[in-house]
Amino acid sequence: MSRVVVITSGKGGVGKTTITANLGSAIARLGYKIALVDADFGLRNLDLLLGLEQRVVYTAIDVLSGECSIDKALVKDKRQPNLMLLPAAQNRTKEAISPEDMKKLVADLDKQFDFIFIDSPAGIEMGFRNAICPAQEAIIVTTPEMAAVRDADRVVGLLESEDIKKIHLIVNRIKPKMIQLNQMIGVEDILDLLVVPLLGIVPDDERIIISTNKGEPLVLEETPSLPGLAFTNIAQRLNGKEIPFLDFMAADDNLITRLLSIFKK
Repeated sequence: MSRVVVITSGKGGVGKTTITANLGSAIARLGYKIALVDADFGLRNLDLLLGLEQRVVYTAIDVLSGECSIDKALVKDKRQPNLMLLPAAQNRTKEAISPEDMKKLVADLDKQFDFIFIDSPAGIEMGFRNAICPAQEAIIVTTPEMAAVRDADRVVGLLESEDIKKIHLIVNRIKPKMIQLNQMIGVEDILDLLVVPLLGIVPDDERIIISTNKGEPLVLEETPSLPGLAFTNIAQRLNGKEIPFLDFMAADDNLITRLLSIFKK
């Protein structure tokens, strides 16, 4: 059976879909078969971040209406044969699908993949309810902003009320210099507020924006980067490996060079 993980946030704009694309790609690089399910009906962005927008023919709605099989709707990533995408429909709203529909889609995928990641839309309304319904685990993405942390805390409570007990946290867009100047919340403070196990920390880096615009997940780049290493480490932790957390507070240029040389080996 697949591990079904919903990636959610509460607050929009925290980089949840970017995390889904990069973490999914990192999982695929480790040799696991993974399906990424875009649950953001009406907006659909996961295909863009993966560079698969030109290959989308059918969507999850077409599967549910009986117009095609789920295998036809799945879009295979040519760069990574272990990764497939089930796109959302842009011409439908979140109300066009129900929690039971999401359960059916995930059940159809269950035996084919080691992992199923569900990219949840922002907010805690119908789209969120649909996304969490089939999930066994959850990854909450937040940034070091009070509004994002407060929304994440609300989502933790909602997940627990739906009996999703295996919850992990990714803190995205960390800026060490701002933390040192007390201009940004530190990771330890976030953990004290949320009381959720930390899965990973991703630094704020312009290369993430560039890779997103190009539709090429950062973990696939030939020249390793610090955020790319962070995503790879998160993927390994998700698989039970004890990988030390990178100390971004001490990440000067020399340390980054040494880390990346180890990563290349």
